[in-house]
Amino acid sequence: MREPQMCNVVCRLTLNAKTAKEFKEKIDDEYRVNMILDNLPLVVPLRRPDRESSLVYLHGFLVGLKGQYAGNKDEKHFVHNHLTFIVKYHRDPVTEMSRIVGFEVKPFSVKHEYDGGWDNTTRLTTCDPHAKKLVSGSEPPQEVEDKKEIIFTYDVEFQESNVKWASRWDSYLLMADDQIHWFSIINSLLIVLFLSGMVAMIMLRTLYRDISKYNQLETQEEAQEESGWKLVHGDVFRPPSNSDLLCVYVGTGVQFFGMILVTMIFAALGFLSPSNRGGLMTAMLLLWVLMGLYGGYSSARLYKMLKGTEWKRIALKTAFMFPATAFAIFSVLNALIWGQRSSGAVPFGTMFALVFLWFCISVPLVFLGGHFGYKKPVTEDPVKTNKIARQIPEQPWYMNSLFSILIGGILPFGAVFIELFFILTSIWLHQFYYIFGFLFIVFLILIVTCAEITIVLCYFQLCSEDYRWWWRSYLTSGSSALYLFLYAAFYFFTKLEITKPVSGVLYFGYMLLLSYGFFVVTGTIGFYSCFWFIKLIYASVKID
Repeated sequence: MREPQMCNVVCRLTLNAKTAKEFKEKIDDEYRVNMILDNLPLVVPLRRPDRESSLVYLHGFLVGLKGQYAGNKDEKHFVHNHLTFIVKYHRDPVTEMSRIVGFEVKPFSVKHEYDGGWDNTTRLTTCDPHAKKLVSGSEPPQEVEDKKEIIFTYDVEFQESNVKWASRWDSYLLMADDQIHWFSIINSLLIVLFLSGMVAMIMLRTLYRDISKYNQLETQEEAQEESGWKLVHGDVFRPPSNSDLLCVYVGTGVQFFGMILVTMIFAALGFLSPSNRGGLMTAMLLLWVLMGLYGGYSSARLYKMLKGTEWKRIALKTAFMFPATAFAIFSVLNALIWGQRSSGAVPFGTMFALVFLWFCISVPLVFLGGHFGYKKPVTEDPVKTNKIARQIPEQPWYMNSLFSILIGGILPFGAVFIELFFILTSIWLHQFYYIFGFLFIVFLILIVTCAEITIVLCYFQLCSEDYRWWWRSYLTSGSSALYLFLYAAFYFFTKLEITKPVSGVLYFGYMLLLSYGFFVVTGTIGFYSCFWFIKLIYASVKID
């Protein structure tokens, strides 16, 4: 500690055809070397071209780079074989003890030279602490070719810093683009205000007028001439087709929603700091498992309301349908990583732990929640359902189910897509993401947007005398997941330079899982808001 090192030799390596080829592949694929010192990740500081005073930190350093010699058009591969580590420390004025508050690196490619034969006492001529000669980057670079000799070296430089140990992560997590985040939130709020205005107009003007008119109908003739959403009161609570599947999806959505909400609250309060590596993922997995109680409760309660009798079957489907799909996709992706001999593969022990959490904690909790949900008496529907289903009139083209569902997903996606860009960048482009405050605000805006767009489109649907709202309310806001996946594909082709098939499959596999999760969350929000709205309006009219 606090003792600088100069030109320390790590090892000497003579490449053969195989190792040279492997090095070239790693350089082509932009592999990065990651290190950790006192729980701080190694970063390469880069100056932003638009703002000289501001730094961007990149995780780890590149294995090497490609370039050309002056006057030669042939592209060569060069390896970073000299590292200058900069360890920043904060000295306690009372105890004179020091604590590490930063860990940076400057990588260099240097063709090291020495006189005579090689042994333990050999001194380099290109980097010599005795002659005070340091690597500056002006030396010839180290080429990667068969029979080439590479000598790996490093320096360690200690710099005193005013940053206190408690604040050492602040510079890592500093977001340089907070203006864009505020722009994102203002953009999302404008969408919400627009939708809120439409909902307010429907609720206060149209609905109030409708309810007053319906409640003042006195004669039989007037009652027979009623039109609009009151006409379908005898069918609006008729159980939909595939009601079992709807109950399962709603239960899964509640489980997901609970997990996201609690995770975001903890993260926004600072409990899930990146200094605790893997803390966020562990918290999400454990919360998912524990929220199985609410998932089972919601699916069984809705199932009972739809006159179902076999709640155990619904609980079983809720416990297995989404996790089994996610686990199958994850296992295939993990097998691909394993096949590439990557250290990113999840080991067998961790896979077993995941299965244990699923079968021994999540499944029993879903059944427990299902038991309580089915036992609890359901509230009566505000209107009685007719025995014979009413004929649905032919709908105009703009009220077509597919068109309505696809339109409904645009605004929720529009409310979150700027924040989504930063999340994708942090996942796939080696950057930190720690603005959970912004993310929590965007999540609240997403909830409001999903609820409002579903209510607006549901109202128009009922006014067209189409009472099949159950699935459509779920799919209207859930269709935003389709736009999320399409945006992920757009991001892949415009921002990422992935050429290996396995890497591409990994990207789309994980983004498919993310989109599936987004679908069940947004769909459930839309469904419950529509359910509340329909109960409210039909409880407000007098029906003989």
